[in-house]
Amino acid sequence: MTVACLLIPFALLLIMGVPIAVCLGAGALAALLQLDLGFDMMPATIYASCSKFILLAIPFFILAGNIMDKSGISTKLIRFAQSFVGHKKGGLGIVCVIVACFFAAISGSGPATVAALGMIIIPAMIRAGYDPASSSALMSTAGSIGVIIPPSITFVVYGSITGVSIGKLFMAGIIPGLIMGFFLILASFYSSRHSDLVQLPKASRHERWLAFKDAFWGLLMPVIILGGIYGGIFTPTEAAAVSAVYGLLVGIFIYRSVKLKDLYQIFLDSVSQTAVVMFITATAGLFAWVITIEGIAAAASEFIIQISGGNLIIFLIIVNIILLISGCFIDGNSSFYIFAPIFYPVALSLGYDPIALGVLMVMNLAIGMVTPPVGVCLYVSCGISGEPIERVSKAAIPFLIASFCALLIITYIPQISLFLPGFLSN
Repeated sequence: MTVACLLIPFALLLIMGVPIAVCLGAGALAALLQLDLGFDMMPATIYASCSKFILLAIPFFILAGNIMDKSGISTKLIRFAQSFVGHKKGGLGIVCVIVACFFAAISGSGPATVAALGMIIIPAMIRAGYDPASSSALMSTAGSIGVIIPPSITFVVYGSITGVSIGKLFMAGIIPGLIMGFFLILASFYSSRHSDLVQLPKASRHERWLAFKDAFWGLLMPVIILGGIYGGIFTPTEAAAVSAVYGLLVGIFIYRSVKLKDLYQIFLDSVSQTAVVMFITATAGLFAWVITIEGIAAAASEFIIQISGGNLIIFLIIVNIILLISGCFIDGNSSFYIFAPIFYPVALSLGYDPIALGVLMVMNLAIGMVTPPVGVCLYVSCGISGEPIERVSKAAIPFLIASFCALLIITYIPQISLFLPGFLSN
């Protein structure tokens, strides 16, 4: 009965298009009423969900991404990538993916990556002869890498739920993100094979050097973040604060593109984006609390163990199927609160590393950002290009297949995710 009271209001409101945070909160409230527990515990539970020290990294990373976006780093990164590969046939597709990987290491957000880069890359690809729908699809899929390559807000959320080291999760996401980028480049070549593409003139060594110098301060940010964490200089939360201050100094004093009058809007946007994430965190935390105290998570974990027969391969298939389906309807942060308490203990019992599980979950949810009806990155790129969602969804099929290939490799060869954390720990 409790499960029905929890899930039915959640599902009905989700179908009606109600924001996911409200859906989670309504489901949790209905379950609390059915259990007759009262609402005395709600403030404490919600506060406990939002007051974890590690979650302070979220507003700082969001602020750093907004500052670097305002400073024009996206244009500089695009120019830098173009100077090296823009002259090749299909070079702009390569530029799109490479710059998305670079910007992912600054923003930590998929939609932010698409919004910042899409305004420049999508029109440029269309002018070069790429199909508009295919250009939008590639940008939205490449932008989803923003949640895989560190710093990633979704890794922060997963770490706060499971207690897994954020620093190790950050390092674990680098190689999988690059592998996904590589497969997207291959898919870009395939989808544009019949297009009459315009090739840019080859840049000289001097032009490449100038482009590198121009983008250097933006490229240095992920080095500072990850180097500081693994050098023992600061924690991931402190690294987020350092990145925000660094972005501010670069934007104001080096690039000189951020003015003092711009700070109000930057802070306002950052507060608004943080509020959305924390609202979801609050209601998802309450939802997860009900799942836990009622033993729903434990029962679901036991059920998964039974239907998988204790077979790790079958368990991973189940995880991927559930997350890929949920990614079509639920955002990544909400999915973590719902599914991490279920999958985490099963993975431990089957000997699957929790760091590899975190990467697997994040990659699934990155793909979910490009699958309708709730593909956030897809809608952002459609808003930029003006292409209908139906055309872009169809054009995204080769890129989704490429993403699935990367997901399968990372799922069944967890050593890829664990290589850098293990290497740096030795």
